[in-house]
Amino acid sequence: MAKFLYKEGAKIVCIVEKNSAIYSANGFDPDEVKMHMNNKGNLKDFPHADETEIIDPTFIIRKKCDIFAPCAGDGTLNVHNAHHIKAKVVLEGANGPTTFKADQILEQRGIQVIPDMLANVGGVTVSYFEWLKNLDHVTPGRMSKKFQEKSKNNLLTMLGYRFPENSPLLEALQGAKEIDIVYSGLEEIMVQATRENWKYAQERGVSLRDACLANSLLKLSKRFDQ
Repeated sequence: MAKFLYKEGAKIVCIVEKNSAIYSANGFDPDEVKMHMNNKGNLKDFPHADETEIIDPTFIIRKKCDIFAPCAGDGTLNVHNAHHIKAKVVLEGANGPTTFKADQILEQRGIQVIPDMLANVGGVTVSYFEWLKNLDHVTPGRMSKKFQEKSKNNLLTMLGYRFPENSPLLEALQGAKEIDIVYSGLEEIMVQATRENWKYAQERGVSLRDACLANSLLKLSKRFDQ
């Protein structure tokens, strides 16, 4: 998650591992941190950290930030530390990282929680794509790849452009790769789910977590009614 956010221009100011945590106001490159963690087994001597915590790594979560994302174990946010969170948004990247009591505390403090059932389902969604692929025995995009390439070539030909067969520019005309199609499909599903559940929460005056639960149960009940 840190890698994707960093790529989009976010500043990763804090990283917490099971045995150590680091903070820097200037932010970290997640790839550098990962390399250090793989080589050393902890973040104790990471050179670009303003602060390092090894006695109680969770103490670092008290640092001010815009988005705090618990992406490891369940119960990371609990009654003992929810009062100390200084983030505007908690983005749950793990299964059940916020206890019921902590969820109440965060709501009372006006901190928006993006629940795991919405923020942490990308992997399951892509597994669904894989299931469909196995059923069809066809890689996503296999049927349309050449058609896309020919369509682009035809358009350029109509505009009066022609490229030699060995031109490096032809790479830009290639059809979508499997990973591109997977990311595109994932984005479509996640954006739609977010809009749908956000609208449900706003219209009924409930939290996003309650909206996701209620909306899911309503969909299930309608399916069983059929």
